[in-house]
Order: sequence, then structure tokens, then C-alpha cells
Amino acid sequence: MNKTRGFTLIELLVVIAIIAILASIIIANLSTAQAKARDARRLEDIDTIKKALAIYSSDNGGYPLSVSTTTLNGTDSVSSALITSGALQAIPLDPKYSSDPTNFRYNYITNASANSFTLDFCLETNSIRGYTQGCGNEVSI
Repeated sequence: MNKTRGFTLIELLVVIAIIAILASIIIANLSTAQAKARDARRLEDIDTIKKALAIYSSDNGGYPLSVSTTTLNGTDSVSSALITSGALQAIPLDPKYSSDPTNFRYNYITNASANSFTLDFCLETNSIRGYTQGCGNEVSI
């Protein structure tokens, strides 16, 4: 009697399939967690910009004037005003698209008297502080 020990081909394929399914579930969850982390960073950036604008307004009697939408990229007039005044050291850029800020960006606009502003931003998920996925999220003062 000649008995051989080992796994059959079917058993090996079942184990490989189970591992592949588990790996795909883990990767999908990791991707969602990374998107939520980037969104949390975006909201922190918006809070930082709001605080810098409050400091600027306190020092200068109003917000930097921008009656048309300005994308805050570090080289625009609003960014320069905040940095020059010392309210902010650098404009925070989007965590995913910092090299190409055309996709996700922070936009700024004031009314004609520069006593209120709106910050517009984009998110990848719906789950943070009631904001929605995509662009069009706003913070106004």
C-alpha cells in the first residue's frame, strides 16, 4: 500500500480563493479609510484658513477682498495677503492633489464690502460633519 500525503489541487484552489476574497475586502476598507482621513485633513485645512481669516480681519478691519472666486493655491492675492500679514505661514493644499490643485481645491469669495466670506471645498466621502461627497461644500461667515 502506497499512501501519499499532501493537499489536493482543489483544496489549494479553495484556500487561494478564500485568501483573495479576504484581501479584496481589506483593500476596499483601507481605501475608504484613506479617503476619510484625507477628508478629515481637508476640514482641518478649512478650519485653519478660517482662523487665519479671522486674524486677518481683526488686524485689518475686514477680510481680503475677492468679489470673484479665488482658488487658494499659495500664489493668489488672498493667499499672499494672509501670508504677508502673518496670519498664516502657508496655504494648506489638498492632501491628495497638492501637485494638481484643479481637482480638489479651496475656493474663497467675499461680498463687496469684505465683511463676510465663503470658503468652498470638495470631499471624497459623506461621513464627516454632515458635509456631502463632491464639490459645493461651503463654510460662510
